[in-house]
Amino acid sequence: MSLSASPSPWISRFSPQIPAGGKVLDLACGSGRHARYLLAQGLQVTGVDRDNAALQSFPEEGAGEWLLADIENGAWPLEGRVFDAVVVTNYLWRPLWPQILASVAPGGLLLYETFALGNEVYDKPSRPDFLLRPGELLQVCAGWSIIAYEEGLLHAPDRVVQRVAARRPLPGGFRPSALLP
Repeated sequence: MSLSASPSPWISRFSPQIPAGGKVLDLACGSGRHARYLLAQGLQVTGVDRDNAALQSFPEEGAGEWLLADIENGAWPLEGRVFDAVVVTNYLWRPLWPQILASVAPGGLLLYETFALGNEVYDKPSRPDFLLRPGELLQVCAGWSIIAYEEGLLHAPDRVVQRVAARRPLPGGFRPSALLP
């Protein structure tokens, strides 16, 4: 499946809610379409991917932190670190849910978009292990402030996705929905 090198409309729609100069984790960043976009917005970006060739294009740009890590088979490379936002697109590895959620700072934003059941009709991924079940992102973000959630068919190319923009509660259980623009 060939997706554009431009950022996902979902990420560009909600990235203005990340504080100016904020720290962002782009997990499974690949060739960096979101990392580059977020850097251009003046954000401090940390990108993680297992593809060394993809990460090699970043250092010459002189900004950001780029970590080579196999997050499915190795140690979590960001233990104890939190970010104002965590961005994940076109990637699903359910055992990482606890680490992903713990990487979002209190009051921070999770922007997640990936393939869902039904995508197997259109293209890869087609294995259920790599497709979200109906409402799964809402279940993962239970107790967080859901800013927006969508599930369904997108076009150009045709694909079935689920996506969420969710804010982690602040200590004491305060849910910062008042931070909406």
